[in-house]
Amino acid sequence: MNQPHSAQARGFFHPAGKPYRFVILFFVSMLTFGSYFAYDIIGAIAPRLVEELGAARGTVGAFYTVYSIAAIISVLLGGFLIDYLGTRKASMLFSVLVFIGAALVALANSIEVLFIGRFIFGAGSEPLVVAQSAILSRWFKGKELALSFGIALTVSRLGTLFSFNMGELIATHYGGYKYALIAATLFCLISLIANLVYIIMDRRGEKILQLEDEGAEEKIDFSVVKNFKASFWYIAMLCVLFYSAIFPFTALSTDFFVDKWQIAKVAESSGGFFAQAFNNFLHMFSTAGGISSIIIFASMVFAPFAGHLVDKVGRRASLMIVGSILLIPSYLMLALTNIYPAYSMIILGAAFVLVPAAMWPSVPLIVKKEQVGTAFGLITFIQNIGLALFPYLNGKLRDVTHSYTASMLMFASLGIFGLIFAFLLKKADSRESGILERAE
Repeated sequence: MNQPHSAQARGFFHPAGKPYRFVILFFVSMLTFGSYFAYDIIGAIAPRLVEELGAARGTVGAFYTVYSIAAIISVLLGGFLIDYLGTRKASMLFSVLVFIGAALVALANSIEVLFIGRFIFGAGSEPLVVAQSAILSRWFKGKELALSFGIALTVSRLGTLFSFNMGELIATHYGGYKYALIAATLFCLISLIANLVYIIMDRRGEKILQLEDEGAEEKIDFSVVKNFKASFWYIAMLCVLFYSAIFPFTALSTDFFVDKWQIAKVAESSGGFFAQAFNNFLHMFSTAGGISSIIIFASMVFAPFAGHLVDKVGRRASLMIVGSILLIPSYLMLALTNIYPAYSMIILGAAFVLVPAAMWPSVPLIVKKEQVGTAFGLITFIQNIGLALFPYLNGKLRDVTHSYTASMLMFASLGIFGLIFAFLLKKADSRESGILERAE
């Protein structure tokens, strides 16, 4: 009988209440919105960078490569920094690095400075995602943890969606590629301000609720790596092959669609900037950037349903086989036919929904509970090696062959190798315990 009275005495916006928690969720979700926008803005305006900056496609791909090199280093150090500094100080450090890196990219007057900016940006962006996960665990563990992670990921991917659908429009409307990079910097500043609000609210909550710092889960303890089973290594290899077939492709997909199909960079529209932006979203399937964003849009809409499907039916290894198969005809269609690319992107979107939904939840099932953080950290580390290599190869092949056909065949081959490891995973799982194919 006293509980409602005590809740009323606490007030509507007490840190123990759901409203406070979900306001924190909003600002924590915004931590990575700017970095996702800024990461993909290079790909969104790639044709303009080639024209105005005079950059080769290999150089544009290398802007992603240098980001991933920084990410590889930060994966090794970021988790330990979060544990040492605490989530508040660490997240602010990473947010500041993201903002400084994005600002350097926007202000760069040479390709060399742009590379430095992307490196600093990558050094902050990847560990910021790890810090965000630690913050969400701090506030939502034992409550709405899965929901909070889903909302945060959706908000982050909105950054990518906005980048591909608005980047070229910003550059066109204001008269140059630098304006799109300035917009990316402003979004990173908004994320930095969101971090400041989170810190103020977290300090208040910690003082009243005596919260414990969760620390970073994704950090690598190399002493336990030798204990991982074959199924883990097959998942790790499938991860690097799958993501190397998706993100390095989208890094230059906008330029590819303009280059091969002469698809419009922006939708024709009259009216002010926001009217044009709205029109661009409405005509997503008829602009180069919009078609590039189909993969992310599909994952935003269908990922929750795919996650529910995996929980209900299991079949994780089988779904990874299906997802790997989908990569192959998608890239062969892009390489060898003139079929409108939106259809291939829809198939790739289906693969990008299925494989992550089955792959990431598989990791805690095949490693010990106390080794999950190391497992995720190691997979992320290996994944970024592929993300460092293939964007540059994609652009370099385009420069050497003067078409994207060789690049698309390269990505199709990654699908073939991914399929091999998916079959090996299913065989290893049936030999070890069969847990990946069972429903929870």
